Amino acid sequence: MTHLSDIEIAQAATARPIAEIAAKLDIPTSALRHFGHDKAKLTFEFIKAQQAKKNGKLILVTAISPTPAGEGKTTTTVGLGDAFARIGKKAAICLREPSLGPCFGMKGGAAGGGYAQVIPMEDINLHFTGDFHAIGAAHNLLSAMIDNHIYWSNELQIDTRRITWRRVVDMNDRALRDITLALGGPGNGFPRSGGFDITVASEVMAIFCLATDLKDLQARLAKIVIGTTRDGKMITAKDIKADGAMTALLKDALQPNIVQSLEGTPAFIHGGPFANIAHGCNSVMATTTALKLADYVVTEAGFGADLGAEKFMDIKCRKTGLQPDAIAIVATIRALKMHGGVAKDQLKSENIEALRTGFKNLERHLQNLAKFGVPAVVAVNKFINDTPAEIEALRQLCNGVGVKMILCTHWSDGGAGTEELAREIVDIVENRPGKFKMLYSDTQTLWEKTRTIAREIYRATDITADTKVRKQFDDYQKLYPGFPICIAKTQYSFTTDAAKYGAPDNHVVTIRELRLSAGAEFIIAVCGDIMIMPGLPVKPAAESIFVNDKGQVEGLF
Repeated sequence: MTHLSDIEIAQAATARPIAEIAAKLDIPTSALRHFGHDKAKLTFEFIKAQQAKKNGKLILVTAISPTPAGEGKTTTTVGLGDAFARIGKKAAICLREPSLGPCFGMKGGAAGGGYAQVIPMEDINLHFTGDFHAIGAAHNLLSAMIDNHIYWSNELQIDTRRITWRRVVDMNDRALRDITLALGGPGNGFPRSGGFDITVASEVMAIFCLATDLKDLQARLAKIVIGTTRDGKMITAKDIKADGAMTALLKDALQPNIVQSLEGTPAFIHGGPFANIAHGCNSVMATTTALKLADYVVTEAGFGADLGAEKFMDIKCRKTGLQPDAIAIVATIRALKMHGGVAKDQLKSENIEALRTGFKNLERHLQNLAKFGVPAVVAVNKFINDTPAEIEALRQLCNGVGVKMILCTHWSDGGAGTEELAREIVDIVENRPGKFKMLYSDTQTLWEKTRTIAREIYRATDITADTKVRKQFDDYQKLYPGFPICIAKTQYSFTTDAAKYGAPDNHVVTIRELRLSAGAEFIIAVCGDIMIMPGLPVKPAAESIFVNDKGQVEGLF
């Protein structure tokens, strides 16, 4: 068992030339826009030329409700991609780009771990190819143009009290949640309330990840609603004449990025909306392109299956026609024991009873996934303290609900530790395919769509909202009746209370506000006390990140 940190393992690896990695998917050098020797973007011309090809198989990796004990969803995604390559499949991995917010906050990085990670790890976790900076710049350009329009004439008669478009920064900064703009005198504009969201919650990010090409990108950006006039007329980015310049800022960023795993499996890392406050999937362009190039494409949907997988199915698949062929749901014995009531500092001790209690969380997710008609397998990310008795108990629990459990050791063994999982998924895809379906129909009302998610996935008895929010539902129902719902809530629980582990039911989900994403074509229902701009923890990861004497970044993990 290795004692090296994730970043030490990544820095010790020798990255192969990206052209060599791309050649595994028959991507010619002429289709690459290089960012150094180990990362590149694919050209639009090459992507367009692949459209007539048949799709490969799409494998979704999701997880139980996350805990401080860790689950390892991204690590499993990378390990599974490597395993498919090891058993002779042409494989590709599709991941989201990490946000600087959690990188310097809680997580310290998000590129996999151990010997199942993507490289260059430091670049991917920090500035990478600049995509997030472009998204933030496009978002804030619109913000600046709104206030500039009001300053010079306000020809559109925008009601400054009803501007809904905020600003963004890719950092956890609670002090920016609610601020006052344009102080300092007439030369600085008209003072008004405003605030910042984190970049990954931006509608521009959602649009970026759902757009199919540059033309579609601009059409979606043009539909962004930034606020209203006094008489309620909606004002769009097109009205502000910002959509063209925003597209120009995003033109290069929209080309998918290709990098590699430690074992040389091609990995498309592109886009990065959070799953607890956005739709949690990497870009449509990356996923659909990978499916044209590989036999098996492994992608992840953020956080637990109640958020990531549900949004992957009901938003990404609904908008694109994609259908997952199989699902791997990641769990750890440590996390299940924590769902069973064990404190974090007691997880190393064997506790079969707590494991049985915590299994209810995994069982709930499996029941939910079955509602989408996609066959699933449980991928147990093994930790050194897992005992044979615990492993066997979990295997029997999974057998009892008719789902196979496979022990995975990709963190220490790379793709070799996930080969059994890969072979099981190939068998499912080839011999036991499912029949994909959505959780709700386009024709249900927005209220009923929200209630369906709450009842069927979160096991709530109902949803509730105050008069103001009910009016929002009614107003959007008239204008956008076919939009799906993107619920923003805590990732740690089926409820809106982050402290309620396990599989709670008989609760009520309170909808605090609705946010319109007209360009992304969904409605965000903000629930409980979830924050669209997170804050840093008491001891942020940033305190331990530095550059050593060799010029290498340390502290990312």
